[in-house]
Formats: sequence, C-alpha cells, structure tokens
Amino acid sequence: MITRVVKISVLVIAFFAVFGLSAFLTLTYIIKREDPIVVPDLVGKDVVYTLKILTDIGLNTKVKRSEYSSDIPEDHVIFQDPKPGAEIRRGRDIRVIISKGAKTVLMPNLQGLSIQQARIILENNGLCQRELSRISSQDIKRDDIIAQTPNPGVMIPRGKCVNLLVSIGVQAKAYQMPDLQGLSIEDAIFLIELNNLLPGKITSKFYKEKPQNIIVDQETLAGHRVIEGHIVNLVRNRKSGRGLQTYLNDVKGVNLFRYRLESGFLKSRIRVRLNSFGVSNDLLDDFMKPDEEIWLLIPKGKDATVFLYKDDVIVKSQVFDAW
Repeated sequence: MITRVVKISVLVIAFFAVFGLSAFLTLTYIIKREDPIVVPDLVGKDVVYTLKILTDIGLNTKVKRSEYSSDIPEDHVIFQDPKPGAEIRRGRDIRVIISKGAKTVLMPNLQGLSIQQARIILENNGLCQRELSRISSQDIKRDDIIAQTPNPGVMIPRGKCVNLLVSIGVQAKAYQMPDLQGLSIEDAIFLIELNNLLPGKITSKFYKEKPQNIIVDQETLAGHRVIEGHIVNLVRNRKSGRGLQTYLNDVKGVNLFRYRLESGFLKSRIRVRLNSFGVSNDLLDDFMKPDEEIWLLIPKGKDATVFLYKDDVIVKSQVFDAW
C-alpha cells in the first residue's frame, strides 16, 4: 500500500516538473523571439515630440516631475530613465523629468504695447500683473503702456508680478464755467462755444422782476470746473407756454432756417438739432456735398433754438423767438 502511494506521488511530482519546465522554455522562447526596442535619446526634446516618438515605438511616457533648468527650455526633457541606447521590451515605461525653464527670466520691454499684448507676454514668461495705474499722455495713445516696474532687460524670478503705467490719452482741457446769468440766449451760446463747451437743453421759467429772455439759471453753475465738450443746459426768463400739441395747432406760418456749406471736395456730416420746450430733436443728420444749401422750416412763434453741427463741431446757432 505504501509502495503504491509513493509511486503516485513520484508521478505527480514528475508531471508538475515537466509542466513547469515546458512553460519556462515556452516563455523564454517567446521573449527571445520578440525584438528588443532601443530607447531613443529624449533629452532636450519637447514634450509633444517625446510623447509621439515613444507612442510610435510602443513605449509609455511617465512624467516624474518638473524642475527649473537654465540650459533646457521650458516643456523640454531634462532627464530620462532608462538611458538612451538601452534595449527594453515593448510596453515598458520611460520616466522623464520636464523643464520649467530658467528660474529667472529677462524682463521683457512692454512700453508702447497695448494692455492686451502686455498681459499675453507676461503670461508667456511666467510673470503676472500687479498694479495698473493710469495717467494722461500727449505721446502715448489710450490703453498703451507708458512705463513698467521692473524695468526692461533686468533678470527677475518667474512668478514675479509687474506694475504697469497705462495711458488714458490726451487729457481734455479744463475750463472755469463762465457766468451766463443775465445774458441773452445768443450771447450765452456764443460764450459757451467760445469756451469749447456745447449748448444743451434750453428751458423756460418766468420771473416778473427780471427782463424777459435773459438767462436766469444754468447747469453747471458759474465758477465750477468743466471739461472741454461739456454740455451746458440753460434756463431763460419766459412765461410758461401751453401744451406742445395745442401750441402747434395754433401756429400760423413758419420761419426759414438756411445754411450753405463751404466750398471744398469732401462730403461733411451735417446734423441740425432743434431745441424746443426742453426737448432736443435732430431735424437733419446726413452727409452733404460742399456748396449744398440747407433749407428747413421752423414753425413761427415756436420757442426754439436751432444748432447746426458740421462733423460734430457746432458751426451755427439760431434762436427763433416767439416774442
């Protein structure tokens, strides 16, 4: 009985030994039949190239980390493992370290560039924008860089923030608001235009003790600081009129507003604005040829002021007085 058990055990052991040896020999044969892959030299190559070349030859790319390097450009390989020339099997990993570029960078010159261009350059160099100050400039156009800190050409650490001084363009001239009260409407408009300001709405308010048709109030008040092109609204001394529709229904006849354009070669944009009852409306807004004449009918008795603008510059004003 014991002899029989021993025989069976020997047969089982022999079977597994033969099976194991056969498997080992088969696996060794398969491995030897597969051609090894020679690892390419990746140092100094960019990430996109590295991924493509390793994928094409059947190897995997594993990024270990990123490091600063003064010799290898940003997003290029600094180190690889296995080394170039090593023979490995298909499907193995190639571990690489990627460059973050130099730890310091040459400060670019941003002067004269737009804010948008400056921000793109800063981002591409690993820098950021900190303070943005604005100031008027006679030479640098609006939204362009006048100065920067740090100055161009100095070496600065990546990640450092830069202060920018930006132009708001040529500063508009400032004036002291003249006193228009007591003037006629014509004299008030003349003084407004003389100070490079623009006449705005003209409304009425009646004071018995004051002469009719003189300016009794203004917006902005006299003595205040105003910028070139500021619109000035006026109030003149007149009795309150009736409703607009009733007033127009009773009007008989019209006034004629005429203006001939100067001689020349180019068309001009002509805009005629009627100011009446505190409301402004454009009667004409069009491009007209030189020497053309404008004829516009203004209802008689209508308390109105007409302003004519040529290329957005006022060239004529006329008051049609109801009194």
